[in-house]
Amino acid sequence: MSKQQRVMTNTYYQEKYRPHVHFTPESMWMNDPNGLVYFEEEYHLFYQYHPDGKTWGPMHWGHAVSRDLLTWRHLPLALFPDEIGMIFSGSVVVDWNNTSGFFKDGEPGLVAIFTHATGDLQRQSVAYSKDNGRTWEKYVHNPVIDNDNITDFRDPKVFWHEDSSQWIMVLTIGRRVRFYASNNLIDWFTLSDFGENWGAQDGVWECPDLFMLTNEDTEEKKWVLQIGVDDGAYAGGSGTQYFVGNFDGTVFTPDQNPSDVRWIDVGKDFYAAQSFSDMPDDRRIIIAWMSNWTYAEDIPTDPWRSAMTLPRELKLCTIDGCETVVQQPVSELTQLRSVTHDIGRVAVSRERPFRMRQPNAPFEIEFDIEHINGKLECHFFKTGKESFIFSIDNEKSTIERKHFFTDDFSDSFYSLTSAPLPYGTPLRLRAVCDHSSVEWFINDGTQTSTHLFFPTDTTEYNISFQVQSGDVNIKDLSIYELQSVWSNPDQ
Repeated sequence: MSKQQRVMTNTYYQEKYRPHVHFTPESMWMNDPNGLVYFEEEYHLFYQYHPDGKTWGPMHWGHAVSRDLLTWRHLPLALFPDEIGMIFSGSVVVDWNNTSGFFKDGEPGLVAIFTHATGDLQRQSVAYSKDNGRTWEKYVHNPVIDNDNITDFRDPKVFWHEDSSQWIMVLTIGRRVRFYASNNLIDWFTLSDFGENWGAQDGVWECPDLFMLTNEDTEEKKWVLQIGVDDGAYAGGSGTQYFVGNFDGTVFTPDQNPSDVRWIDVGKDFYAAQSFSDMPDDRRIIIAWMSNWTYAEDIPTDPWRSAMTLPRELKLCTIDGCETVVQQPVSELTQLRSVTHDIGRVAVSRERPFRMRQPNAPFEIEFDIEHINGKLECHFFKTGKESFIFSIDNEKSTIERKHFFTDDFSDSFYSLTSAPLPYGTPLRLRAVCDHSSVEWFINDGTQTSTHLFFPTDTTEYNISFQVQSGDVNIKDLSIYELQSVWSNPDQ
């Protein structure tokens, strides 16, 4: 959309289903987040982008920057396909000591490591930027890692490993990962492989990440290996699993058993999560693609398709003897709160459901469940027979998600999904609702569940809590209306 069109229509970012606290491209197709990095007081978000269509196509790297992780400014495309191939996923690091030789002595710069892909051939290449990511130059001797007839050889995540004083790359190869090392980001040598017959194996592994977290309970430092799986996730389709263990600069050794599968998020719409490099405050922040490969190309949005999750801060805790990745929306989100609705205590039974008019999205809702006997249904965007329903079934110890909306674009999208709820009462729940998504954080983020939905075009919705049998006691129920992070850049 041109500047003149935006000003004349005054509809910039006001389309049906357009998120207002989640990142979306202005138009066309987007998928995996790439190259998340902090440099010169800016957070950079690169992403897989097809500028000429609303379905997956010749991949470029889109680019946006932010100073608060929420308010993003779109920049021109960063990387374009060339004679070597399309630009698949990868990462960006700050080369602080100019190990690559791309920059002037004593001046750091940004280096992107990504997959060049043409047909079935996938190889790893490098580009660099001397102007804070605004323009990029590809290394003249790309690719830097060739391919010996390996299928699914992609998505390099690179970081500096202090203990061994070298750059480490983790790369997915089919249903495993391979670790490489380098002193200069150009010349790489193989270290080891991990993953054969480990974890979820139904789909191809993609978009790996490896980082250290300190266990909040034991104060022990552990490494978390996070990997996207393109099929066979807990809720069906694509999802993101993780392993907890140790990395010595050569080999990753997990603490869990090979059959122990742990999911970062048990919802339908959380994939290809990546963390920011070179964070200034030692926080580990991730962003994921908020969609699912089962139906991603069919969701009913226009002129764009796909959104990112909220940025989330990760911590590691021991819960019921299991080291668990815990996540919450970044603290900056609370700065968007405007109007607060403090409802307090609510008793819900079949005879006494709770109902209130839903504030305009986006909004947050928080509440504690003191007591639950039966199954609590939380309805959002409810109009007559339509609603998005998130249920907590105490008898089955499960959470469930289902939709009742009229736009049946995919059977997989509207199918019932459930996940175990490994907690008794009390329960603490927090949800962030945008115009077409909800992210649930249970018990301070020890479990998360992320889902898209597409309600009919109306502005009058209700929120309701109801049970078919039994009763539920809720306390500290609060709703926070959130300000939009988007404004017309031409006004």
